[in-house]
Amino acid sequence: MSPRTKRWILAVGCLLMVALVALGVVLVRPTDPLPAPAAAGSSAAPAPLPAADVADRFLAALARGATDSAGALTDDPAGAARQLAAVWRGLAPASVTAKRSGPVAPVGSTARAPFSISWTFGPQRVWGYDSTLPLAEVGLRDWRVHWTPALVHPKLTADRGLAVKAGETGQPAVLDRDGAPLLVWQQGGAGPVDPGVAPLLIGPMTRVAGTGGGGAGGWQVVLVDAAGAELETVGGNAGGEASRPVTATLSVPIQRAAQAAVESAALPARLVAIQPSTGDILAVAQNTAAGAEPQALNGLYPPGSMFKIATAVAALEAGAATIDTVLPCPGTAAIGPRTIPNDNRFELGDVPLRTAFARSCNTTFARLAADLPDDALSNAATQLGLNADFVVPGITTEAGSVKPAGSVAQRVENGIGQGTVQASPFGVALMTATVASGRALTPRLWRDVETTVSAGYRAPPRAVLDGVRTMMRAVVTGGTARALAGRGAVFGKTGTAQVGDGSTTHGWFTGYRGDLAFAVLVEGAESSGAAVTVSGAFLDAAR
Repeated sequence: MSPRTKRWILAVGCLLMVALVALGVVLVRPTDPLPAPAAAGSSAAPAPLPAADVADRFLAALARGATDSAGALTDDPAGAARQLAAVWRGLAPASVTAKRSGPVAPVGSTARAPFSISWTFGPQRVWGYDSTLPLAEVGLRDWRVHWTPALVHPKLTADRGLAVKAGETGQPAVLDRDGAPLLVWQQGGAGPVDPGVAPLLIGPMTRVAGTGGGGAGGWQVVLVDAAGAELETVGGNAGGEASRPVTATLSVPIQRAAQAAVESAALPARLVAIQPSTGDILAVAQNTAAGAEPQALNGLYPPGSMFKIATAVAALEAGAATIDTVLPCPGTAAIGPRTIPNDNRFELGDVPLRTAFARSCNTTFARLAADLPDDALSNAATQLGLNADFVVPGITTEAGSVKPAGSVAQRVENGIGQGTVQASPFGVALMTATVASGRALTPRLWRDVETTVSAGYRAPPRAVLDGVRTMMRAVVTGGTARALAGRGAVFGKTGTAQVGDGSTTHGWFTGYRGDLAFAVLVEGAESSGAAVTVSGAFLDAAR
């Protein structure tokens, strides 16, 4: 190879080497550099929150009392958390709602979010108002609530606080019929003077005290200085006309008598008392064994022989018998497909209807019912109020359910208070009060708040009720409730009712004395004896 050729090859090689080096530089160092790797253990910063999200999160934290979380969303976390905690301590709310009431309106690096807030301190004690949440942009597109105490309330400042003052604590919220206080206003609402008086009605009375004629009692939200001295009232109800107590129809002495009477029973016991002249509910009582559900007012049970009051009304009104009509009372009676026995299969032979009623002869009344039209018993029950329906403010009542029979067998069973017949202690007391008064009644629990009649009724004719009263008096003077004799002129009817598969039997008694009608149910008593005993204790204490 000539020297000239060697020099040409070396020159080309050098040019190729320079080109490769240049290409390597281009490949190793791209025009857009790659990001530097994250340091071990580091995390990306959270994305900035829009102003609307910051406002919503702040209000949600405020509403649940998370003062530290709310403060962290402001531009003064420590100061905001400190004063928000002081506000919560001063107001001690039962609950708070705070929600944005409109869109966030940004203006440059600031924004405003309208919101509404409600502080609830107890039944009918709610303080609500509107305010505005100021926001400021911090850093790059990051928003915070601009802290100022005025956003909580326009009159709140850094050196002031808020507190709730119960202006009428201890003042009556609910009175009984004679003016005795049943409930008084307390810091959190209305509370019982004696929790042992009408425990079943404390909740209903509390609700009506807050929504009826009694308003919510005197209470105020006040602005206070650093020492706690009141500066200004900023919310609440100052009392006056709106805080007058409501008056219940209950009678404290009769309610105490009723509660003591049912508590004397070991088995579940319930008692309802109604004033026949007015329809006023005088007492509603259940013992501890009966539980907290108000079954005395709306629990439906077979009434057993107490329903013979309705069967007697149907028979007398139809002209099928008078109280002096002599009818057979065998120990058992085969009527259609049913065989009806008397209790322990006692038999009286042929006796007047009044005697069969006083001794609770099933066979006599089953035969009477079998010979009546299908709707006779349901019509009689309606005339006594068992199919009526009322809306009594604060409570739920259910009187009963008696529908026309569809067969002889059903008429037979219904005639002695079994079958498809159902009634509550409230309904039975209403039935008995109707017999005593001779007219249809509207049950009431309040003097200030009216009962609504959803389905009314018309009482049986006077002559029919005169006969029923005579028979009910005979129950006490010489019949199944002779144990109540000597307690004045008591009229009544006992009842024993099988429930379910017949293995359990409830005991009943219903009656009236003067202007006091009542019904007693003792579950699982196997006879009416326990109900008669409770009734005797009630009548003794209710004198």
